[in-house]
Amino acid sequence: MDTRRTLLIDAFADEPLAGNVAGVVPDAEGLADDQMRKVARELGASETAFLTEDGDADRRIRYFTPTEEVDLCGHATIASLSVLHEEGVLDAGEGSLRTNVGVLGVEVTAEGVAWMEQDDPSVEVIDLDHERAGEALGVDPAVLRDVGADLPAAVASTGVPFLIVPVNFLEHLGSADPDMDALASLAADHGATGVYAFTFDALDADSTLHARMFAPGVGVPEDPVTGTASGACGAYLREVAAFEDDFPDELRFEQGHFVDRPGLVRVRVDGGVRVGGRAVRALDGSLAVPPADEDDILEA
Repeated sequence: MDTRRTLLIDAFADEPLAGNVAGVVPDAEGLADDQMRKVARELGASETAFLTEDGDADRRIRYFTPTEEVDLCGHATIASLSVLHEEGVLDAGEGSLRTNVGVLGVEVTAEGVAWMEQDDPSVEVIDLDHERAGEALGVDPAVLRDVGADLPAAVASTGVPFLIVPVNFLEHLGSADPDMDALASLAADHGATGVYAFTFDALDADSTLHARMFAPGVGVPEDPVTGTASGACGAYLREVAAFEDDFPDELRFEQGHFVDRPGLVRVRVDGGVRVGGRAVRALDGSLAVPPADEDDILEA
């Protein structure tokens, strides 16, 4: 039986069992799709990245949830870059990964911070129904109206659309008691994958904001730390002129503290949008992989 090395990597974190966990299979050469799905299901992370050789990019990367393949995943990319760099496959500097949506520009610094490009940003400011959004998030609608005049809600995307909702203070964001069905409906009605609620009232003085992300419509009640949503929010902040002075060279977004998975995402909006962070190894082992199924049909 085939045996493959598998890792669990905590992305956007400085220590294990924090941030957002991703599976990584650094040598997935020869694995069939059904085998990758089964490995992802066994590891149990929201996404597992499978890496193979590529003729043009540094590596080919594919992402599987426990049930299906997805085209792109931010935290699994950061996790994979960390593994490739630590093991000498990818030197410090710029590189590339081939994904299902094309070649992705990436970078790993000498200090081990991984960066990935995002798609071209789009931001559409909307007239949010604060009563409906407040009920869905489980907060007093007043905490949304309080900042709505200066910071309007918007649907922003750097590849995946999110409904961006500003909240006035951290205590209200932290005490939110979401109605998952209502949140799924709210996001869907705005063509968004999930709802990214944030406040500038962060825990750390060096942080730009604190955020929570809910995407129950795609099976994620609350995501610990979300790279794609962070990139979308970075594009949003530039679009709505959220800073009176010059736009910062780098933004720092806190997330995950209210699900006991604290993490930090670094965002740069300088022509394009880039998302970066550290990642740490939580588990390194091997997994026995049975032969690929010829089909998925059970016969009596």
